[in-house]
Amino acid sequence: MRIHAVHTLYDERLARSTRPFLARGGKVERCGYCMLRTHLCICANKPDIDSNAAFLLVMYDDEVLKPSNTGRLIADLFKDTYAYIWSRTEPNAEMLTLLADPQWQPYVVFPAEYAEPERVAAEVKVESGKRPLFIMLDGSWAEAKKMFRKSPYINHFPVLSINPEKPSRYKVREASKENQLGTAEVAARIIDLYGEQKNADVLDLWFDVFRENYITGKMNRLLPEESSIEQLRTYMVNY
Repeated sequence: MRIHAVHTLYDERLARSTRPFLARGGKVERCGYCMLRTHLCICANKPDIDSNAAFLLVMYDDEVLKPSNTGRLIADLFKDTYAYIWSRTEPNAEMLTLLADPQWQPYVVFPAEYAEPERVAAEVKVESGKRPLFIMLDGSWAEAKKMFRKSPYINHFPVLSINPEKPSRYKVREASKENQLGTAEVAARIIDLYGEQKNADVLDLWFDVFRENYITGKMNRLLPEESSIEQLRTYMVNY
């Protein structure tokens, strides 16, 4: 089991909680890593990939504590994933250092309609010697908009946007915006745009595995015979 940034952030956020976090299904016994019901744990099925891309998850206060969060799926696969709790007035010093590191070429992933036209990037262009760092604002739609508006330290980075052709497959939370995707779904589209199609496919499949097992546990059902896990295994044979 590879302990990644979201696992660490979860522990840190839980440690400073002054009262129990009462999410839906909070009394359910869950795996501490994938956050699914223990009998539906998917940790042993986590695929291993190689990527030149990195992600920075800027997470709204209690987002990391929610079992339905899909940002952790990105960290499951992409080894260079960083995660921090968002603060309007006291941004994390390590995060600011990361953003200033010359090895990275940051892009803020957010709908173009909320950015100045000159900031909008149509494609991922990485300078020689640099790697892309995709900044994901992870929270509800209202929270993501707040983070985008009130984070001056990302205002000078280009904004990378997608236009989803298909509705979200998430179905775990109620979407407040038409065609709104889950965080992992957006990341898969960004990785595809970057040119790593196979990695985008694997993230999509890993998202499907999580979604299927989450809903199965929530509805007290049995997994289908042709489960998403089997589809993922089949794909990884030729990865």
